[in-house]
Amino acid sequence: MTSALTRRKFLTQTGIFGCSLAASPLLTPISMAATPGENRLVVIILRGGMDGIDVLRPWGDLDLMKHRPNLTARKEGGLQLTEFFGVHPGLKPLLPLWKAGQLSFVQATSTPYRDKRSHFDGQDLLEAGTVELAPMGRRDGWLNRMLPYISGSHAETAFALGRESMLILTGASPASQWSPDVSVGMSGQGLRLMDMVMQSDPDMAQSMTQAIRLASADGHAAGIEFSEGELGHNDMLDSMMQSSKDARRGKSHIKIADFAAERLREETRIASFSLGGWDTHAAQARAMNKPLSALSETILRLKKKLGSLVWEKTTVLCMTEFGRTVRENGTKGTDHGTGGTMILAGGAVNGGQIHGQWPGLDEASMYDRRDLMPTSDIRAWAAWAMHDAFGVEQSTLERSVFGYLDMGARPRLLL
Repeated sequence: MTSALTRRKFLTQTGIFGCSLAASPLLTPISMAATPGENRLVVIILRGGMDGIDVLRPWGDLDLMKHRPNLTARKEGGLQLTEFFGVHPGLKPLLPLWKAGQLSFVQATSTPYRDKRSHFDGQDLLEAGTVELAPMGRRDGWLNRMLPYISGSHAETAFALGRESMLILTGASPASQWSPDVSVGMSGQGLRLMDMVMQSDPDMAQSMTQAIRLASADGHAAGIEFSEGELGHNDMLDSMMQSSKDARRGKSHIKIADFAAERLREETRIASFSLGGWDTHAAQARAMNKPLSALSETILRLKKKLGSLVWEKTTVLCMTEFGRTVRENGTKGTDHGTGGTMILAGGAVNGGQIHGQWPGLDEASMYDRRDLMPTSDIRAWAAWAMHDAFGVEQSTLERSVFGYLDMGARPRLLL
């Protein structure tokens, strides 16, 4: 029985490994095509509701300390951007970009999403770029809807990177997907079958080990070693568990940045992925450090790996589904809010600027007397970035890509 079981049948019929699209370039050839020109766009979705008031700190607003006695109230040296605004220490590594004119912010901005404050709905609306959620099965994302309007684009012009499905690049236009880590699922029956095959086919053991290693961009998931002898179920499970832990300890955001940069140096012109960890209901002073560090590392890694010539043509948009409450809560965190902050980076960015209108933090100026009042639609900023980077007509962006959007006057986000 086992002698007739080929490696291909074993991998495809047992369903043991749910590997990512690009787990092995030998098994998954990737097709890409270029859009005209050299401009690149990277969209990073910051999942969890990033606290824009903590990231871009309005030290010039006298109400800040009243609402946040434990958060963002103290000015810290070297973090001042303007007389009014500074940044969280977690973004300190990005300050050279600010000084070089390659970093900007948009204050008090939001999607049209209001009141329910659900992560799932908020993220879907952000990625769909619409006013309301469409019925399931008929949704697509604004990046995907833009692709047909870039003259000369064809085949797969975009990449969605990460473990989860990216609505932002879902739609009629082809786009590729890639994940940095192997996903392993194993039933009891699968374990027994795997044990049987490994005992009788040492070549299969070697091939399986290689497949797992290929599924990890930097080898963090390569902890499984098969011997030519008997391998017990518990041994395999222990190895799988350890491999999974090793992968989680690795910096997947660095892997994603490396993969994105590699593709963007070639024919790909649009990439999107997400970074989590922004849901800071408690101990926010500590909880913000890790996601901000990951974001800083990701942006700087993109800059390094793209190289100066490509980086000069690159725009990075960092967006979140909603901001957080103005007042800190009883656990020294913040809850789901409305107005937030958008971050722009890249050599193509007309940097060193803080865009948008500050609404104030007095109670009468807040949204629902609890949240930062949005003074702009975040979709408009994304639309202007696409207009400047790819030449898509303003009317097309307003009606066909986003719908029900007034982009307003051109803010000159890009050079």
